[in-house]
Amino acid sequence: MTQNTSSAFDHPEVRAASMPMDSVHDRLSLRDHIVEVEIGAFQAERDVTQRVSFDVVVEVSASDADLDDDVDRILSYDRLTWAIEHELAAERLNLLETLAERIADRILAEPQALRVFIRIQKLDKGNGKLGVEVVRVPGQGAQSSEDDRNPIVAFLSNEALESTALPEVLSNIASDDPLVLSLDLPVFRPAAPSEAAQKQIDLLAIEQAAWQLVAQLDGFTVAATRTELDWVMKTGQRCIWAPSRLINDATDDIGSDAGVMAVWFAEQWKAAKIINVGGSLPASDTIPVENVTLGHADR
Repeated sequence: MTQNTSSAFDHPEVRAASMPMDSVHDRLSLRDHIVEVEIGAFQAERDVTQRVSFDVVVEVSASDADLDDDVDRILSYDRLTWAIEHELAAERLNLLETLAERIADRILAEPQALRVFIRIQKLDKGNGKLGVEVVRVPGQGAQSSEDDRNPIVAFLSNEALESTALPEVLSNIASDDPLVLSLDLPVFRPAAPSEAAQKQIDLLAIEQAAWQLVAQLDGFTVAATRTELDWVMKTGQRCIWAPSRLINDATDDIGSDAGVMAVWFAEQWKAAKIINVGGSLPASDTIPVENVTLGHADR
């Protein structure tokens, strides 16, 4: 076995040592951190957890001052486990690659971090360990969301969707911020004997309504994935939210109540406000709500 092959299968700490970087003298490592998590692209991996192992090495510059034994002056080990826990709690993911990228981005947001090595492995899939390893430096990988604008989320009741005044209502929402429409649950839809099946029918019914509406409105698109929604936020576009992907991947059980989903979405994306067009919404602790009827706004 060659040295290159050996280092490829060794711990990321060995990889880090074999790839020297100017002005890097210290390494912080997390080994064999195992978490039970639901992850995977296959249907058999949904609604079950599996063991996933994390190995992380972060390279930092040697301190040029006396640390005075103060934990606030270093990159703490807790920040590594926190980065993992935060991304696992954010949403259910299909790919280890996506999880590795997001953890790397979060660790590299720490001012002391100069380069990060991450290995993630599934321990219960097949006879061996299946995993991915990434090496990232600041500015590499997913782009920072600091330039994203806070969206306006407009919840449209079924009455609003059937009204000829809807285009005028939407045109009156004058803002350079991105606008995301969240739709009410259609009244007429199939019924299923199980709650899980009914949830999927309800989500698909909303998505069908989204595609019907986008055909009637100029300048709107339908967005379902975080990638599509990220682009909407970065470019200030207008879209109609198709909720199945995000709701099914949420770590909390959101259900299929349309008002609850609209508020959840607004809170997840840190919306500037929610515009409630003729509907009924639960209260939000963080997002202001503006109630609008088909003809005037209650301000």
